[in-house]
Amino acid sequence: MIAKLKELLGIKPAPNYNELLQEGGMIIDVRTKAEFSNGHIKGSKNIPLQALPSNLNKLKKDKPIITCCASGMRSASAKSMLKSNGFSNVYNGGSWARLNSRIS
Repeated sequence: MIAKLKELLGIKPAPNYNELLQEGGMIIDVRTKAEFSNGHIKGSKNIPLQALPSNLNKLKKDKPIITCCASGMRSASAKSMLKSNGFSNVYNGGSWARLNSRIS
């Protein structure tokens, strides 16, 4: 019953970010360069949200992409933007600090 309700509401289990990275995925941090320089996930790529449309050609559509930012708002926008541009394997990692604590 609960599983059916979650399915109807579109609630999915949290992705395994470590598995996505092992599959060749990349973390895109959409905060500003200044925010990124004050702390970020090792190996993540900084593409500020406003610069994302002009940098889509630097991303691989066949690999997982995990977006992150300070709180999860800009990364949600980035996920939506990527999805609307043909990227299908995109995940909103939310806050970079929280995402960092979930990966090894």
